[in-house]
Amino acid sequence: MKFVAFERTKQGTGASRRLRNAGKTTGIVYGGTAEPQAIELDHNALWHALKKEAFHSSILEMELAGQTSKVVLRDVQYHPFKQLVLHVDFQRVDDKTKIHLKVPLHFEGAENSQAVKVEGCTVTPLLHELDVVCMPSQLPEFIKVDLSQLNSKSTLGVQSIKLPSGVKAVLRGSNKNPALISIKLPEVVVDAAAAAAPAAAPAKKGKK
Repeated sequence: MKFVAFERTKQGTGASRRLRNAGKTTGIVYGGTAEPQAIELDHNALWHALKKEAFHSSILEMELAGQTSKVVLRDVQYHPFKQLVLHVDFQRVDDKTKIHLKVPLHFEGAENSQAVKVEGCTVTPLLHELDVVCMPSQLPEFIKVDLSQLNSKSTLGVQSIKLPSGVKAVLRGSNKNPALISIKLPEVVVDAAAAAAPAAAPAKKGKK
């Protein structure tokens, strides 16, 4: 994905406010061998780009002062209640240096699994993205998780994901195989009136 940024010469709270009033958003690009560069972007174009999943998890091409460089989105600051982007951070990407980024997980095939189709289970994703480290050229836009073989007793953790070549998951904490999904069996509905009704009394035998 490509976007256009402009050099920002004036900084400070007042300058940022004037830029926002003019439909611009402040930002900074850092990393690599160059010094951090203050930038500004068109707010509306940025707002629409941020709605796209790929803008958060892909290598982006930033055009700045007639030069194009590769960057990744690192941070976004939103206004607490207005539909307004206050600031964005980008990091330069070096083709020879590994990057650490969150990649979306796309769960597919649950509706065709035995767990859902036959056993009536509800399958709920517990993780929606995965921390990975890889070379920029190997960064996937998303990672597919196949759920078509699930049954009600299945357990599926991060270690079950088939990662693309060169991509390694980054797991923190003691749990090295956190669950990806939860599988809930259908609730058994009991008719309260039927459950409360006394058993029918046995018929009495008549006298001979």
